[in-house]
Amino acid sequence: AMQIILWRHAEAEDVASGGDLARVLTKRGRKQAERMGEWLRERLDDDWRVIASPAKRAVQTAKGLGREFEEREALAPGASAAAILREAGWPEARHSVVIVGHQPTLGEAAARILGVRSDIGIRKGAIWWFARKGEETLLRCVLDPELLER
Repeated sequence: AMQIILWRHAEAEDVASGGDLARVLTKRGRKQAERMGEWLRERLDDDWRVIASPAKRAVQTAKGLGREFEEREALAPGASAAAILREAGWPEARHSVVIVGHQPTLGEAAARILGVRSDIGIRKGAIWWFARKGEETLLRCVLDPELLER
């Protein structure tokens, strides 16, 4: 059964001299990425692929997981939901995938997976975790980084 985790990049600076792709995480954003990365690390086996948008803030978020990942142009800001789900191979791929990306694309992808027509807001640093079992799609977990603050 394939699983997919949609992980929105953590809190980032509003502007960067190098433009949108150069925006980096704030201090709070780095903490969010570390905490969520730690939470995920305890729950993901080696079979998972991790792919990230090439935007600096997404790359920094993915690094919170502490494992190898690939940057994919198809996940850059402004990507379509169809493009990122295709990149992940959802729902047929043999490997489960963590996608680190952006709004509104991730929310649109979550809506597609759920088969709903509304806009889904995914907060900065949050994950939406889905599993496909046969014909059934399960929403395993939605986790906001604020719930991990101690």
